[in-house]
Amino acid sequence: MKLITWNVQWFCGLDEVVSVERVLREARAMADFDVLCLQEVAINYPRLAGNAGFDQVARLRELLPEHEVFFGAAVNELGRQGQRQQFGNLVASRLPVALVQHYPLPYPADGAVSSMPRICTSATVLTALGPLRVMTTHLEYYSVRQRLAQAQALVELHAQACDQAAQPPLPDESSEPFQSKVHTASAVLCGDFNFELSSAEYACIQAAPATSGASRLSDAWRLIHGDTRQPSTFRLFDQRYGPEPICCDFVFVSEDLQPHLKSIEVNTQTRASDHQPVLLELG
Repeated sequence: MKLITWNVQWFCGLDEVVSVERVLREARAMADFDVLCLQEVAINYPRLAGNAGFDQVARLRELLPEHEVFFGAAVNELGRQGQRQQFGNLVASRLPVALVQHYPLPYPADGAVSSMPRICTSATVLTALGPLRVMTTHLEYYSVRQRLAQAQALVELHAQACDQAAQPPLPDESSEPFQSKVHTASAVLCGDFNFELSSAEYACIQAAPATSGASRLSDAWRLIHGDTRQPSTFRLFDQRYGPEPICCDFVFVSEDLQPHLKSIEVNTQTRASDHQPVLLELG
């Protein structure tokens, strides 16, 4: 299975041209992806740079007819001109998806900075390795307090899913909403985490789970490349948000997936967004 995660900055390149087509072209040049996880997908935000005043989710569905597209809106609001606006994360999969869930992440008050609500979108994908829970997210940029709370919540969501896999609900084949679901402890957690390797949040994601039955999450780059530092994924070509390039886009995997890791790489050439995409291959 090949998975790409990418903060696409509402499909706005460094030339301030908004192009869904260009982003997909660049992603396909990286790999014939099975799963595509995107952050910062917008609906009806004309004031964003380059003009994102259209339904980007609908456009993705047109351009990815072989994939199912699942959008989770972290922000769903009435715009200043009276139009419905949404902003969030997206999972597109050409593999069967057994279950989709959207989890709002903690949003503790922090009046000293700008912030917005955040979400984790989870899609349980049926792969050759078995059911795999793909979780994609985009954590708060300006507030360390919110970001740490969100990192802790992601670990708790993973532990909860592991517990459900170990102790599933009573079987139910009624074809009603209570019917049995596909639960799995196997997970990929990916996205733009807005934290760096040295941060408490990075350590938090990989801490030993409090629940004995939960699988620990680990940075896939470190598992494959050891001490070789992951290339920067943000501010590589654009220093509007800081002078130094950093790595803040990661892929974490559960312990059972570690023997199946084949490769992970960062595209350090594309300028179709202000972030660089990351490609993971499992097999």
